[in-house]
Amino acid sequence: MNLCDIDQIKALLARHGFRFSKSMGQNFLIQDWVPRDIAAASGAAPGVGVLEVGPGIGPLTRELAGLADRVVSVELDRALLPILAETLGDCPNAEVVSGDILKTDISALVGEKFQCVRAVACANLPYNITTPAITALIEAGCFDSITVMIQREVAKRVCAAPGTADYGAFSVFCQYHTAPEYLFEVPPDCFLPAPKVTSAVVRMVPRPAPAEADDPDHFFRVVKASFALRRKTLANSLAAGLGMPREEIAQAIQRCSLPAGIRGERLSIPQFAQLSRALRGLL
Repeated sequence: MNLCDIDQIKALLARHGFRFSKSMGQNFLIQDWVPRDIAAASGAAPGVGVLEVGPGIGPLTRELAGLADRVVSVELDRALLPILAETLGDCPNAEVVSGDILKTDISALVGEKFQCVRAVACANLPYNITTPAITALIEAGCFDSITVMIQREVAKRVCAAPGTADYGAFSVFCQYHTAPEYLFEVPPDCFLPAPKVTSAVVRMVPRPAPAEADDPDHFFRVVKASFALRRKTLANSLAAGLGMPREEIAQAIQRCSLPAGIRGERLSIPQFAQLSRALRGLL
């Protein structure tokens, strides 16, 4: 069965009485180059276990299973389970786990399923859980790489450089924990039903936290506050977000050799780390 052939997909879904769920953000792939290229970029290989999120009817799952030692796919929609039992029936190294990835202990699941092999994550993420799912995969701290297909606008935010329109608190979070790479785009006509936006594939490779950020909790408090008030100066945003006197914040900004009127979206991760130290009286 060709799981990217639209006629075969419709016949499969009709046979199981399946209906798309808008609330779950379901869009199934109908161009076979997409799952093939995502799998090739994911790091799936002999000696590797892949955690997949939201397998749908299984086209990416099958591609991953052809490359990796084992694939474990977490699927929330129980209506898809009998379909996956059919489409993955000849893939003995693919397993479907019924559950919500946002409520799953990802590190424990990986430890249980991928003993003695390296783990990577790979997913065509449902649009409605993109940001929390990426956050959960990164914070699990157990993957050699995380490769996801997401909305193009979110992919640009993940990879955005300081001073650009797409740069924000989520950019800093992703780039603090990983080195992200924008791989390729996928147009709407590659999906059934077709979404209203273009998608993009991003690969994130975890890396050690920056040494300059010696207090991660305070670092991210500063980052969150810096972006809370768009189009406001950094000093005003931090005063509102941290509840500190503006004069103290202005002095900390000056000690970091930053312009008085700078905005948060212009700071790099090392500059945020330096500012966090200055606000704690360490500079």
